[in-house]
Amino acid sequence: MTVTALRNIGPKSAAWLRQVGLRSAEDLKAAGAVDAFMRIRRAGFRPSLNLLYSLEGALVDCHWQEIPEHRRQELVQAVEAASALLPAPRGRPAAAPVTTTHREHEDSAPSLDFFDSPDRED
Repeated sequence: MTVTALRNIGPKSAAWLRQVGLRSAEDLKAAGAVDAFMRIRRAGFRPSLNLLYSLEGALVDCHWQEIPEHRRQELVQAVEAASALLPAPRGRPAAAPVTTTHREHEDSAPSLDFFDSPDRED
């Protein structure tokens, strides 16, 4: 059975699942809701928690809104734990402490002679 035939899985969710290698109900069952959700996140998509609940609902064959609150909390905690293990996003430096520099004397201000020079051509 393909993922498109599963309850709660619409075209966009099915496309994301296919793109991360989860093409069948068996693939999704083997991965589980949390791993499937994390694969989608790691692939660069930005799924909401509703997808997580939808994946769980697909696995237990119920509407995603019927997932009990305690189970939703377990799923979110599992995603948070898995997210903490991910490396920092590429292209963004790790945050560093912020420092502020104050000039105490006017003498330390940079010279503006270059900008005021009458010999300068614009």
